[in-house]
Amino acid sequence: MNFTQLLTPLVLAGAALSACTSAMAQQKLLPAQSEIVFVSKQMGVPVEGRFKKFEAQIAFDPAKPASSKMAFTIDIASASFGAPEPDAELPKASWFNTLKFPQATFQSDTVKGLGAGKFEVSGKLNIKGTTRDLVVPVTLAQSGAVTTASGSFTLKRMSFKLGENEWSDTSMVADDVQVKFKLALAGVAKL
Repeated sequence: MNFTQLLTPLVLAGAALSACTSAMAQQKLLPAQSEIVFVSKQMGVPVEGRFKKFEAQIAFDPAKPASSKMAFTIDIASASFGAPEPDAELPKASWFNTLKFPQATFQSDTVKGLGAGKFEVSGKLNIKGTTRDLVVPVTLAQSGAVTTASGSFTLKRMSFKLGENEWSDTSMVADDVQVKFKLALAGVAKL
C-alpha cells in the first residue's frame, strides 16, 4: 500500500466531517418567526410577557442528537408585559437587575432523542447570576426548509432571585413561571 492509498480514506473522512460541520454551522435561528413567552400569576391571574430579543447558536443533528449543542442568549432588557407599569419594574434590581445582569443564558449539556420528533435537552440556565440545571422537552416539526422547535417548562422565580424584597410574597406573584417557546430554525437536516 502506497502513501496515496493510505491518505485517500483520511481525505474522504475529513471532507465528510467538514461537510457535516459546515451544514451544522449553517443552522440559524429565524428571530422574526420565533418567540419566547413567560406566564406568571399575579394574585391568581395569569399575566403573559415576552422577550423581544434573543439569539441562538445551534449545532443540531436529528440523526445523532447526542452530538448536538445549543446555546441561547436572551436580552433581559427586552422583557415586556406590554404595559408601562410592569415594564418599568422588570429592569429594576428586585426583578431582572438589567444593569448588572443584561443577559440570561442557556447552554445545553446533553440532547436525547425520544422518538417521533421529540427530544429532551438538558443544560444550565443562568438568570441574574444564578445558574440552575434545567431539562427542557422539545418537539420538532418541519415545513419546507424551516424547522420549528417548541415546548414549555416551569421555573421557580425565587430560585433565580426574581422578585426580591417586597415582591418575594408568592401569594402576590406566584413562584412558578411557565416559559413557552417557539423557535424557527433554518438549516436543520430532515427528521
